[in-house]
Amino acid sequence: MQKPVLELRVALTVDDYERLVAFYRDGLGLDPAALWTTETSKAVLFELGRGTLEIFDDAHAAQVDEIEVGRRVSGPVRFALQVPDLNAALERLRAWGATVVHEPVVTPWRDYNARVQSPDGLQVTLFQPLDAREAEG
Repeated sequence: MQKPVLELRVALTVDDYERLVAFYRDGLGLDPAALWTTETSKAVLFELGRGTLEIFDDAHAAQVDEIEVGRRVSGPVRFALQVPDLNAALERLRAWGATVVHEPVVTPWRDYNARVQSPDGLQVTLFQPLDAREAEG
């Protein structure tokens, strides 16, 4: 049976397009998969690997914030991006305008997580499975 949804796309409308493109392209190291540019508008598509949709009630969101940040801070939308090297990704994103909401922590589900805020205010969790981190040495 075919799955009812084949791809998740999140569309962000931002005030500072160039800054946000640089944040994700250069800060996170994403290559544009498509550019949609006209005389009057610009858009870029970044492929982010496998996509999932998580739906939390407020209590669960508060628990995740407590684990990752120590207090309730996230809004109704937050990205969570698995990266191959959390410390390297965190440093690149700092250089491209990320505000660190909380330095890396080890979660009860054995991920190494850090929370940043993008230049447009979106909170982003960076995570690296602890088993993958331990395998690196």
